[in-house]
Amino acid sequence: MRKRTYPLSRVYRLLEPGPVVLVTTARKGRANIMTMSWHTMMEFEPPIVGCVISNRNHTFGILKATRECVINIPTVELATKTVGCGNTSGKRVDKFKVFRLTPGPASLVAAPLIVECYANLECRVVDTRMVAKYNFFILEVFKAWIDPSRKAPRTIHHLGMGEFMVAGRTITLPSKMK
Repeated sequence: MRKRTYPLSRVYRLLEPGPVVLVTTARKGRANIMTMSWHTMMEFEPPIVGCVISNRNHTFGILKATRECVINIPTVELATKTVGCGNTSGKRVDKFKVFRLTPGPASLVAAPLIVECYANLECRVVDTRMVAKYNFFILEVFKAWIDPSRKAPRTIHHLGMGEFMVAGRTITLPSKMK
């Protein structure tokens, strides 16, 4: 087998860390939704999530000001709406109305949950030291919600260039993890 070089501009397609999520924020009575795929777990307990939100995104200013959000985890059934949210700016558009998504009340933050999503994580920004240089926010999850009726949720994973992979079959292997 011969290997060949791979363009550095496409390395992200090899390392996408997890499912595409919908980040909700709210400020001055107006909610917003942003599609995000650049996030990573940083700690188990308490759950700490690192995420990149470009300073060109409407959500960046809201998150920087309010320091709270909800990470909503959609399943493949919401793929078209998820991509639509990512291709639309919330600066002038109410994405909840345009994409017919239902805002639900969170218990600890002002940002709404997205009712149609499989899971919702209420978060607060706990570290901003890398925001100015890398647009990298560190969030702590303070409350988590899950739909117990969904037994095998199939999440979507962004591969870049308009391509997505759908999570599928689960396998179980021996592990010392709890």
